[in-house]
Amino acid sequence: MDITEIVASEYVEVNANERLGKIRSIFERENPRGLLVIENGEYVGVIGEKQLVRSRMGDDTKASVVTKTAPQIDNHENIREAARMLVEGDVSVAPVFRGETLEGIITGDGILDAVLENLDAISVADISTENIVTIKDQARVGQAINRLREHGISRLPVVDETESLTGIVTTHDIVEFVVRDDTRQGRGDRRGDIDRMLDLPVYDLMSDPVITADPSETVQSAVERMFENNISGLVVSSEAAPIEGVLTKTDVLRALTFTEEESMDVQITNIGLLETLTRREIVESITNVVDKYQEMQVLHAHVRLHEHKEKLRGTPLMQCQVRLRTSLGQVAGSGEGYGSEQAFHVALDKLERNVLEMKGINADEEYRGQLIRKLGDIWGSVRTQWDQTEFFYFRLHQSYVSPTMWFSE
Repeated sequence: MDITEIVASEYVEVNANERLGKIRSIFERENPRGLLVIENGEYVGVIGEKQLVRSRMGDDTKASVVTKTAPQIDNHENIREAARMLVEGDVSVAPVFRGETLEGIITGDGILDAVLENLDAISVADISTENIVTIKDQARVGQAINRLREHGISRLPVVDETESLTGIVTTHDIVEFVVRDDTRQGRGDRRGDIDRMLDLPVYDLMSDPVITADPSETVQSAVERMFENNISGLVVSSEAAPIEGVLTKTDVLRALTFTEEESMDVQITNIGLLETLTRREIVESITNVVDKYQEMQVLHAHVRLHEHKEKLRGTPLMQCQVRLRTSLGQVAGSGEGYGSEQAFHVALDKLERNVLEMKGINADEEYRGQLIRKLGDIWGSVRTQWDQTEFFYFRLHQSYVSPTMWFSE
């Protein structure tokens, strides 16, 4: 199936010289998934809510400063490949070209809507993210923004002092919060400058009650719930674990790219930051780690790169996270370094240590089971010996007592 039928001809475009203040207002007013940025009549990139949240630029900053390069997709591209390009580009919207002509855009929502009926074959537990990043309800909004940036995520479950789920805060909430009208009020007084807003508690802008998904339900029903509520993710919750994971539209798009090939399926977000590394080298490096532990089958690998502003001799400080979805559960490693190659290898070392820890836990459980069985065998052997000894003394007692009784008679 190609994307011809799901290309949207209507989209919002802005000039690269447009003020950031106006860009923020467009997001509040029209709630687009992303904006196409045009310069001198040519497409140059996109702006999404993530870029606005990660930017501390003033309203007079030009749009070109926060513009992100997004993949240009051919109008006859396969829908699975289009999903991969959106995920690896870390964008929710991308331009679609017919030859050199900009024909429209494709969005993650458009792809999910097109494949919705096919999502009943997988469960939420199959693809949700288990390593959850949360924030306390009394933490500052500035802290929430930093946490979203640091982990490259779009939502944070909010918990109280008892670690109970009380709400959720998303990039959309923050963008809406920043560009709101001064007269709008929430739970608390939201008026003031940016510094004051960043110092407000997360409780003031979190959404509640939290819309959740059960780990056993189908991904189809979970995505339908996202569409119905105009949200991009759900907290995965069960009676056993109120915060068991998070399922986002990006997780679902990523699942569409999973393959059944013998070679490991590796996906790279922000692939343009690889510099000297190649996809092949990344796959080989992860494979070398995995091959050491034959009992662990890797179903999917995801590598995410993020560039910080700090530089050393012109080389940017980068963060890398490597996450594996395996037959034994999810395991991840993250690290920072100057340049993508150094950051990746730091993350890979951390991943291997975590894999060893996972292996150790499983080995401990297996050893514990073996020990219990061994103790059971020993106990059974002891009981048998006791039974035999008891029988011996019983017979000895019989042989001793009976003659005495006969003699007394």
